[in-house]
Formats: sequence, structure tokens, C-alpha cells
Amino acid sequence: MTITRDAVIATLKTIKDPASGDDIMAAGLVRALSVEDGNVRFVFEVAPSAAQKLEPARAQAEAALKAMPGIGTVSAIMTAHSTPAAPPDLKPQRAAEPKGPQKVPGVDRIIAVASGKGGVGKSTVSANLACALAAEGRRVGLLDADVYGPSQPRMLGVSGRPASPDGKTILPMRNHGVTMMSIGLMQNDDQAVVWRGPMLMGALQQMMNQVQWGALDVLIVDLPPGTGDVQMTLTQKFDVSGAIIVSTPQDVALIDARKGIDMFNQLGTPIIGLIENMSTHICSNCGHEEHTFGHGGVAAEAKKMGVPLLAELPLHLDIRLAADGGAPIVVSKPESAQAEAFRAVARQLIADGTA
Repeated sequence: MTITRDAVIATLKTIKDPASGDDIMAAGLVRALSVEDGNVRFVFEVAPSAAQKLEPARAQAEAALKAMPGIGTVSAIMTAHSTPAAPPDLKPQRAAEPKGPQKVPGVDRIIAVASGKGGVGKSTVSANLACALAAEGRRVGLLDADVYGPSQPRMLGVSGRPASPDGKTILPMRNHGVTMMSIGLMQNDDQAVVWRGPMLMGALQQMMNQVQWGALDVLIVDLPPGTGDVQMTLTQKFDVSGAIIVSTPQDVALIDARKGIDMFNQLGTPIIGLIENMSTHICSNCGHEEHTFGHGGVAAEAKKMGVPLLAELPLHLDIRLAADGGAPIVVSKPESAQAEAFRAVARQLIADGTA
């Protein structure tokens, strides 16, 4: 004779719960009932305070089932729970987000190099400043965070794809004494980066946290122009020592530079100083000096803000040729007046304790 589940339930319904007067099935005392090949198993689940009182009911249920024709074994285990068991949490557990800006392991200081608009030479300044600091004996890293227009691989003469020994850690590239990482190393030269804000923010955090920077005195971050997601993520997620604003002297550039300065003020990031790039041009034939983009606008802005004017850098063909050739002017022509202008900024930052 085959024992059915319905027959077992019918037998269990003949046993009363002494507390409620209902049968033990209606009272919810029988859990996890299994009927297989004549063998019956179930859990007799009760409150801890009622365990002793309900033991006779459990024994009666077990005896009644054993008396049924065709029954093999009966296992009725009593368990006591003070509260119903909570369902398992199947959602992935996420580590608690750190609060406030965080240090990058091994990096003493982070300096952001920013501009209000493109085309003012911010990346050229970043590359030369990094090489100048390295020439002054500092351990320097350079992160090319200008995701839409990464130019540091070309300026520092770096090519190839960064290696990853474990699929998580990224090994940066190195040249001219500078440890460097750029999104440009991950893509082909003619491939556009078509990303929305969340992807930009994720890429920046990955390059900051997953790159094996090693021990650095200073990490220069070459930011994209403007006041967008990358700038906000950098200053809100990481402990940035300060920002250097690069601008040309012309009014149009200064209008946007002021917006960049205001953004850093709102985000609580100190302004280290301003750099006036393409400040003057000296004709290589006759030696005549002219101010192609005007002159003195950045100096006036720095004075109004009460921050240093770090440099007035010239507009010079050698600076452009050196950058295009993969060896910044500080490296390719270290004795030149143009290189000395960048070295002077590096020495000032070191003397101030900024770098």
C-alpha cells in the first residue's frame, strides 16, 4: 500500500494542539513535511516556553503515523524558535562606502591642474610640471584624466597597453622619471570616448584606486577643461591638496577660468596658484616681444584672489615641438629659458610644501 501525503495530513489533523484547541496542522506546528517511499519526516516547530507542554502532542503524532499501514519510518523533530526565521538576504553585500575624501595609498599629495576652457595649454603645463618636479628629485605621478582628449601618452612619449597581473591591478607606464596613466593607453589613437557621466566617474575612480602608483610625493592630475563630473568626483572622492588654474591672458579665457576657480571654492579645494600660459611671444628672427593674447589678466586675477601667480609662460615653438615629440621641453632642452620657467614653478611648489 502506498502512503500518500494527503493520508498523512489527515492523520496529523487528528492530533490536537493543547494550547489553541486546533489540530496541529491548523495551528501551524507541522513544518517541512516530507512523504517519500513510505517514510515520513516533519519538523514540530514550537515556541521555547511551550516545548515541554507540546511534547506529548509530538509523540502522539509520531505514534499515530507509525500505526498507519504501509508506513516505514517516522521522524518528527521538535524545534523551538522565539521568532520566525527571517528569509535569507540574497542581495550581494556591498562594503560600506567610505565617508569624505580618501587618500590614495602611497600618494602623499594630489595636485589638480585645471582650466576653464580648452586650448590654453593645460596638458602641456601638466607634462612639463611633472617632469620638472621629477628633475628636482620628487617622486612624481601623472594621471591623464582628460578622458575625451587624452594627450599625455604623446607628450611623455609613452605607448603600448598597461599590464594587469591579476585582472584588477593596473601597472602604470613610466618615462622621463614620471609614473603615468591615461585612458588614451587603453584605446586606439583615433577612437572616440563616448561616455556619459557615470562612466567618466567610474573610470576616474578606477585609475585612482586600481593603478599601482607606488610611493609618490605628488600625483599631478591633468583634468579635462570645464566644471563637470570628473572635477567633482576627484575633489569629493579623493584628498586633493590643491588646484593650479591655467589660463591665457585674454578675457574670453579668463571668464571661464573664473568659473573653474569658483567651482573649486564651492568644493572646498584650495587654489595653489594661477599660471598665465602663452603670456608673451618673442620673434625668433628679430627678437621683438609681443603679447599675442594680451598680458597681465591672469596676474590681476591672482592679485584679486590673494593667491600666487606661479608663472607667466611664453608662447614658444620649442615647447610645442617638444610636446609633440614625446619629450617635454624640461627634458629635451633642460638648459633653455622655457624649461627654466617650469623648473622655477616646481622649485616654488617644493619650497611651499605643496609638492
